[in-house]
Amino acid sequence: MNTITTSQPAQLDERDMALLRAAIELADESRKNGHHPFAAIVADEHGNIVASAGNNSTPPEGDPTQHAELAAAAKAARLLTPEQLSRCTLYTSAEPCCMCSGAIYWCNIGRVVYALSEHRLLGLTGSHPENPTFSLPCREVFARGQRHVEVAGPLLEDEAARSHDGFWA
Repeated sequence: MNTITTSQPAQLDERDMALLRAAIELADESRKNGHHPFAAIVADEHGNIVASAGNNSTPPEGDPTQHAELAAAAKAARLLTPEQLSRCTLYTSAEPCCMCSGAIYWCNIGRVVYALSEHRLLGLTGSHPENPTFSLPCREVFARGQRHVEVAGPLLEDEAARSHDGFWA
């Protein structure tokens, strides 16, 4: 079993930050399209975008299981082998919840880079019924697995928080 770590990996670079900002921009688009302001991108080891998704869990038409991270991971898993996915990074505007962390793990994605922490998100959403957050960091979910998933975050929290300004009021 893995141990829980909170340190930031040293190997973040400009490409990582650009792809994280692209995920934040997609979260803004998701909001403009009437959905919750979340988005995720899966990129291969060369930074090529393999899959992306906004959130589609907003009632009444949305599916509560269609969080952006889960949807992007599922799309990528239909396109790449587990070995290829192990070299991919999922970039997301907010820390993956426990459901999405499970999907990332089962899809064999090797790395996660996220902006807004679950803790900070809870401060923005409060007790809004459409976002009942878990107090369960993704690192804790991944640490219970049999293989390592590298995690970097929170990063760019102020930028990511702007997508949520006034949304949950």
